[in-house]
Formats: sequence, structure tokens, C-alpha cells
Amino acid sequence: MTGPRIEADYAIETTFPPREAAAVMAGEQSSGTFVAVPGETPELLARAAARVERIEIAGEVAEPSLPGAAAPPGPHRPRVRAEVTLSWPIENFGTSLPNLLAAIAGNLFELRQLSGIRILDLRLPTAFAEACPGPRFAVEGTRRLAGVHGRPLLGTIVKPSIGLHPEAIAGLVKTLAAAGIDFIKDDELQSDSRHAPFETRARAVMREINEAAERSGRKVMYAFNITGDLDQMKRRHDLVRDLGGTCVMASLNSVGLVGMLALARHAELPIHAHRNGWGALSRHPMLGWSYVAWQKIWRLAGADHMHVNGLANKFAEPDESVLASARTCLTPLFPEKPCLVMPVFSSGQTARQAAGTYRGLGSIDLIHLAGGGILAHPGGPAAGLASLREAWEAAIAGVPLEEHARAHPALAQALARFP
Repeated sequence: MTGPRIEADYAIETTFPPREAAAVMAGEQSSGTFVAVPGETPELLARAAARVERIEIAGEVAEPSLPGAAAPPGPHRPRVRAEVTLSWPIENFGTSLPNLLAAIAGNLFELRQLSGIRILDLRLPTAFAEACPGPRFAVEGTRRLAGVHGRPLLGTIVKPSIGLHPEAIAGLVKTLAAAGIDFIKDDELQSDSRHAPFETRARAVMREINEAAERSGRKVMYAFNITGDLDQMKRRHDLVRDLGGTCVMASLNSVGLVGMLALARHAELPIHAHRNGWGALSRHPMLGWSYVAWQKIWRLAGADHMHVNGLANKFAEPDESVLASARTCLTPLFPEKPCLVMPVFSSGQTARQAAGTYRGLGSIDLIHLAGGGILAHPGGPAAGLASLREAWEAAIAGVPLEEHARAHPALAQALARFP
């Protein structure tokens, strides 16, 4: 039987012959096990076995990246790194994203033949585009709801992340809305705390947003963190929708793939997807996932915005990786269903990163969030927002930041405050 196949690319590290290690990977994730069993006939293998499509040797390394790996019997063999491509027939698991994960990841991370394995990319048949929710709002829908065109959406995160009472959060939102902010989000730590119960907080925040919209004609997009069990997320989404809100947020690694799929099929608002916990999947270069592969799963599951970190961020990720992640969010998954999502730059952002972000991404289709970069501005949140807006004006016009700051005091203050 021939038909569409799923392909996944891996970086591996092994002392086994790479083709042997790749064959173990293919067998473990399809029809094989550690020993030949009755029933694994040539006909079954032709129908259901994963195939090794490509092996490219990258070089040798002296020490294992991960503990617990075995070595083949016999003379000492060098430890090599290689790139491997495996493929599976779609008939093995259909268009189920959870079962796709079990096939392309699953037990591979535990194989004793490997001292390192990282998923680099995957390519899926168009049947996934037809079966999966995909983003409903993405770039254009987000711009329409936020009323922002011709530039990035500029926003902030409520800080302190946790501990504020609803009245204090609403007061901050009122100040930011009056200053013309595009986007505000809850911190991922704030969902339904005792300090600020979700319903009380949502009502207080939306009261200020709705009143500001009546005055300005444009509604601030606020991403309420609805992370919880599925029933909670649905109830919270519906409350935000009924109050006139235009965005909800979910923590991907907390709600899981099934939770995200169910939320996306229920949602009538854009889903702001937060990747907190991502470092556990990615920080070691020979373990876990590349963002290029990982984000494809969540785009298909229904995310509209996806965090990609930020330039010169407060975490461990280098700028080149951040920009590669952002570019892939704006790269079509399928010709007939692009599934583009809005990349979200966040983490230690100030007016200083605007020019590098624009230059590196080559697009204005993004959300740029500055928490402390707006809220800790010496002139206050309104001046902090002005500084970010002025920095983006300079970036898009190709004017050096310091030159633009001479005629823009808020930007000048930001450059002095965030050196």
C-alpha cells in the first residue's frame, strides 16, 4: 500500500553504526521491538513499518551528551552525530495529533543506542490541514480585532505577575488603555488566584477596556489566562467573550495537546499560546525539540499567537534562535492552508530591541511585549508605551534609535533607563 507519509528529521548521537541506530528508531516507533516476533511479516512491514529515508554524518564527539547510553559489543567505535529522516505511513495513526506525537517522539528519547536525540523538523501530508482546527484568527484576524494595521501590535504584561488585586489590575489597564496600548496579557502565573479570582478580575478589566473603547473607538486586546482543566477553560472563555473580550491565553505545556485541541474547537476568540516550560524541551542541544518542529503541532492544534522569546532576552536563548522561531511562525505549513500565526516577542524587552527585531524578522506581523520595559519607564507606563512606539517608528523608517530619541523624550528616557 502506498500513500502519504509523515517525515521527521532528527539530530542523533551514537556509538552504534548510524544506520543501525536509525533502524532501531524506525522499528521502535512502528512495527518492531527488541526482538523479532511472529506476525511481523514482510507484508506487515511493507504496510506499517517506519522507513529510514536519509542519514547524513555530521562528525565525531568525544563525550556523550546524555547519560545512560549503551555501546555496541566489540572494538571501541567513535561517537558520531548524524541527521536522520524517518517516515511513517499516515495509515498508522491517521490525522490524530496526539498519536502523531507518540510516533515521532514517544520512546525515542529513551533508546539506549542514543546518547543524544533532538527533533529538528517534520513534514505532514495535507490531510492534517483538513482535519485539524488550525488558527482561526492568526495575523489578519488579530489585526482586525485590535484595530492595528501597518505596524506591530505593541503591548505589555501585567506586573507584578501575581499578587495584585482586581482593582489594581483594572487601574493599570485603564492607564494603559488611555495611553493607546494595543495589547495586554496576564502573566502565565496569574489565572484564578485567591488575590484576583478569575471572574472578578475579568469583569473589572473588561469594564475599563469597554469604557476606553467607547471613547477611542478601538478596543484593547487583553489576553486573559484561562489555563485550567477543560471545563474551566471553556467557562472562562465564554465569560471573556460575553464581557466583550477579544483574546484568551493558554499555557501549552500545562493544558496539553488534547486540551488545546478541545479549546480551539470551542473558542470564538483568538488563542494566545504561551510556551512556558519550553526550556525543558529545548535547552540541551542534543535533547528534545527544535522550535521549528514543535510549533507546527500547536499551529495545527489552533494557536493564533505563539511566544518566541525576544532579542537580548533575560533567558538563555540566543538571538539567532529567537529569530528563526519567529520566522517559522510566518512560514506556511501547506499551500492551501498556510496556518500562519502571530509571533510574540517577549522577555526583557524594551525600546532597544525594536530595530533588531524588525531587521531580523523582516516583517511587521508580530506582537512586541515589554513588561518592565513599559511599566518601569521613569516617566510611567504611558511614557513607556510611547518609547516603544517611537522605537518602532524609527525602526520601520530606518532611522538610528539615538537620532530619533533627540526629538522624542520618552524614547530618550528609555534609552537612559535601559542601557
